[in-house]
Amino acid sequence: MTTEPCDLSAVEARRLIGRKALSPVELLESCLSRIEAVNPAVNAVVALDTDRARAAAREAEAAVVRGDHLQPLHGLPVGIKDLEEVAGVRTTYGSPIFRDFVPDADCGMVARVRAAGAVVFGKTNTPEFGAGANTRNAVYGATGNPFDPARSAAGSSGGSAVALATGMAPLCSGSDTGGSLRNPAAFCGIVGFRPSAGLVPSEKRGLGWSCLPVLGPMARNVPDAALLLSAMASDDAADPLAYTLHARPVRGEKALFHPARAIDLSTLSLAFSEDFGLAPVEETVREAFRKVAAASSKLFRDAAEAHPDCTDGDTAFEVLRAGSFLHSHLEKVQKRPEDVGPNVRANVEEGLRYNLNDHVRAAAAQTRIYRGFQRFFERHDVLITPAITISPRPWRELYPAEIDGKPTRTYFHWLALAYYVTLTGHPAISLPVGTDSKGMPFGLQIVGPRGGDAFVLGVAAALEEAFASDPALRRPVPDVAALRAAAPISGNEGFLGFG
Repeated sequence: MTTEPCDLSAVEARRLIGRKALSPVELLESCLSRIEAVNPAVNAVVALDTDRARAAAREAEAAVVRGDHLQPLHGLPVGIKDLEEVAGVRTTYGSPIFRDFVPDADCGMVARVRAAGAVVFGKTNTPEFGAGANTRNAVYGATGNPFDPARSAAGSSGGSAVALATGMAPLCSGSDTGGSLRNPAAFCGIVGFRPSAGLVPSEKRGLGWSCLPVLGPMARNVPDAALLLSAMASDDAADPLAYTLHARPVRGEKALFHPARAIDLSTLSLAFSEDFGLAPVEETVREAFRKVAAASSKLFRDAAEAHPDCTDGDTAFEVLRAGSFLHSHLEKVQKRPEDVGPNVRANVEEGLRYNLNDHVRAAAAQTRIYRGFQRFFERHDVLITPAITISPRPWRELYPAEIDGKPTRTYFHWLALAYYVTLTGHPAISLPVGTDSKGMPFGLQIVGPRGGDAFVLGVAAALEEAFASDPALRRPVPDVAALRAAAPISGNEGFLGFG
């Protein structure tokens, strides 16, 4: 079977472009053709900038013909999550309030990706302001899982994950607070990497010293994610966390990330945990994880069931997250409550109930958990867990109110496996590793030591390579032909709205 250009890995497509064996124009048109054929079934790409993308692809092709120096992402189409501004392209943040907002300039991350040679072609879907992990909003509607469009793609980077899984783009951007890169990667069978806070700077983060929200790369495999990270990583004085990497300026250190570091797993000590001792994990996920943990353990020097102490992690994350929602959305809830969805309203109302003592207790718990992680990684090199607590459920369900019969604390409690790591600022990646007993993708979370971004990418690449020949453990691929023939997701009841 002939591989279509849009199904090539980013690294392979870039190699072929550099060899004049693949035209950037041909690659872009292949991606646009796939979007036209498949997007109606899943609603992943929500705004296109085809005229400027085609002009950029033509210029990229001309540069190849001229023999110009080519940047790392030269000619590669990249989709941008609809929380990040792209000049001249509608950027809604999934909110009716910004339904018609068209920014004049790229945000810093998009500007860096363009400078690295990327062809930015459009926006990918996200829940309202990234709140919740079900990609569904009142502007563009719901995004369906590529393995079953009736099920959730998770979120909040769900549109990017689905676009990647279905071959609409070789690379996409994402962001992560409670797992918004890792959760959709796990549900959709692709790679989502949460970098250390500040490695990918953001000049627009309102609470500048908070390590909770980060920007990061999404791709179909680890080498591709490392390639995109090398373009995203930078230094920006507007972000107070973005200034050093291992006591060196980030600028000039991008080669640390691409190509992914070669890691000998047999020299490393592995720790594995189903639930950090606290997270509400579905039995389906536990069963899938046990199989992956057993296969992974054989590759390391030694392996043991262990995890850092995350006691009070739920409360700490709830309080600190609510503070960020107060900062960003209080005025919207007060002035335009009819245009704000239930998740955002709930977080703002929650934030108003807390006092300074609650915040101090949360910050102290975060610090204690962080220091526990440092002690843990003195004994273990790598930690693996499931990336998410449940197998994908229907997107009509706003959030899981229960897991295996037990009620969840909040609408985001089912993201606990991801947000315990968020609290510490440690790098983590979701690696697609086969499917669960329901036939849906299973994501393995790999967590590394403080500042160990290149190390985590290297470990993930080694595991990916080790599992590549095993049908039960390699990355699952959705049935694109079935998606082409599927009815549009927009015809489903409840498609457009907050839930």
